[in-house]
Amino acid sequence: MKRREFITLLGGAAGWPLAARAQQSAMPVIGFLSAVSPDSYSERVSGFRQGLKDTGYVEGENVAIEYRWAEGQLDRLPALAAELVQRRVAVIAALSNMVALAVKAATTTIPFVFIATEDPVKLGFVASLARPGGNATGINFYTGELTAKRLELLREVVPAATRVAVLVNPTNALTTESTLRDVHSAARTMGLQIQVVNASTSHEINAAFATFVRERPDALFVGLDVFLNNRRAQLVNLAARYMLPATFANRDFAEIGGLMSYGSDIKDAMRQVGIYTGRILKDAKPAELPVVQASKFELVINAETARMLGITVPDKLLVAADEVIE
Repeated sequence: MKRREFITLLGGAAGWPLAARAQQSAMPVIGFLSAVSPDSYSERVSGFRQGLKDTGYVEGENVAIEYRWAEGQLDRLPALAAELVQRRVAVIAALSNMVALAVKAATTTIPFVFIATEDPVKLGFVASLARPGGNATGINFYTGELTAKRLELLREVVPAATRVAVLVNPTNALTTESTLRDVHSAARTMGLQIQVVNASTSHEINAAFATFVRERPDALFVGLDVFLNNRRAQLVNLAARYMLPATFANRDFAEIGGLMSYGSDIKDAMRQVGIYTGRILKDAKPAELPVVQASKFELVINAETARMLGITVPDKLLVAADEVIE
């Protein structure tokens, strides 16, 4: 090979990675911030990616995603949010109330799409549902607001219940306050006695169940919380060990042996987050994107667990359930 040809070839080869880097830098980057761990989120991530795909974006092809996981440690959220802001991502998916609060505190300019479990106006995320007005919009999937219905369904499965233990995480004050307000109101209507038990560590969860041995509640209501969701295997196993009928806010618990769950279809909510994220990448303004109200709710009953507990689930609930796990 002649020297001139070799230099020309070498120059072209050197240009390839530069071109590739230029193409990569032109690709928009999404920040994805979750309070839980990735091993518990694969189904939801697939819902988010489907929403992106619905708007023309495919990860690795024409969009990149920077993932950050707090692994259930809520005190890490501000630093993780700051990382994404420093990375100058185009938009952030903020996937719980606490995550959205951290992102809101970290930036007033980068758009973000939240998942809220109660009224996002009351939480301070947006000015109104129809016209959010700032750098945020998102999905309200009502899980917190379904507290009364979830307690009612638990009572139908355990009709003799009079005393219900309510397990909450006191460090997640925002969600816990609304859960306890709603559960106390619903319990008064149904004539139930409520015993509130706090747990914010694995050790405290074990201690909580030790108190159940002494206090003998008839059923357990587990509050909505990212830490408790991260500890779902521990909670489901302890409920089984102590033969305690328990209800949960999302299907993750019922799928691994929890008696029942009732709440919004989280995968569908994640798809909606993906759609809004994609629309913002196409220059839609979050201030003008109305907050989406979740419309799909699901009741999941684990029939095998019911049999293990000696519970006969009413036929009307089995028929109404979106899924019965055998």
